[in-house]
Amino acid sequence: MITFALFSTSFSILAQEIKTTSILWPEKYEPDNSKFYVENEIEINAASDIVWDILVDALRWESWYEGAKDVSLKDKTATILQNNSIFEWKTMGLTFESTIQQYEPHRLLAWESKKKSIQGFHVWLIIPTENGCKVITAESQNGWLTFFEKTFQPKKLKRLHDIWLAELKAKSENQ
Repeated sequence: MITFALFSTSFSILAQEIKTTSILWPEKYEPDNSKFYVENEIEINAASDIVWDILVDALRWESWYEGAKDVSLKDKTATILQNNSIFEWKTMGLTFESTIQQYEPHRLLAWESKKKSIQGFHVWLIIPTENGCKVITAESQNGWLTFFEKTFQPKKLKRLHDIWLAELKAKSENQ
């Protein structure tokens, strides 16, 4: 029993190390430095390339994810998110301009969104597993509007990310 507990603890520490070393948070968005942070994850029974292809197809997000509206890419010749892509979209009732900051195909996608009232850094990490992949999405926020979010809607962002992951799972597993 003790050996199992030690193994389990070691596994948890290893999994946390994978997450923290794989996500390169800008200093102002490091979870410990931010005013608001959420992290969600899900197991998906589909290969990471399938999940990736759906994730970078931002122009289609709103067809399957309720939290994304009016998505457009600044480069009108582009059809998917790429390194340094800039896109505009509405989420949680606000319009954002987001810029891809980290882009490692089939593994890592991160963007920064800025407004005067709120700034965020959103990360997608895809980790291959025996049966497909684990997808972790995490978001760190700063700005005065985060106070209202934490006070009046503390679970809304986490709930929307759970929905996003569940829909990503359903879409990926039905390919």
